[in-house]
Amino acid sequence: MRPLKSLMLAVGTVLALSACAPAAPPAVDTANDEAALKAATRTWLEAYNAGDVEKIVALYTEDGVLMPPHAATANGHAAIRAFLTAETAGAKAAGIKLVPGTSTAGVAGDTGWESGTYTVSNASGATVDSGSYLSVSRKSNGKWLYYRDTYNSDRPLPAPAPAEKK
Repeated sequence: MRPLKSLMLAVGTVLALSACAPAAPPAVDTANDEAALKAATRTWLEAYNAGDVEKIVALYTEDGVLMPPHAATANGHAAIRAFLTAETAGAKAAGIKLVPGTSTAGVAGDTGWESGTYTVSNASGATVDSGSYLSVSRKSNGKWLYYRDTYNSDRPLPAPAPAEKK
């Protein structure tokens, strides 16, 4: 009889404790925010291809940081604007276009991220580069803005020119 009493007491204790355990928080639907993050990237790429630097700068927080490949970090709107002004002018002169690839996004509170791929095509449509990116955004006044943004090339740097013979 004693083992049965102990078993009943153990089962009762487990049931009582499970009733007191905090419930898991309800799942938060982040689909709209994730779509907004991806839309910001599409806007960034379209504006880059059009040379619309101001449209791109408006996608960043005032203290946003852009970390491009093979260039110094651009901190804040003025530095981001200066970098992108030169960058988009060079791309336009060379007939370069950025083409979006696949991406994934996520949200936790007022912080969001997106990572993905892109390709670079020349005026004839040939792919001349490819890469990946990671953007971290903050939601402010209902709008997602880039806080940290970086991208890189998947291709190696060109080989250095041979040294001149003396």
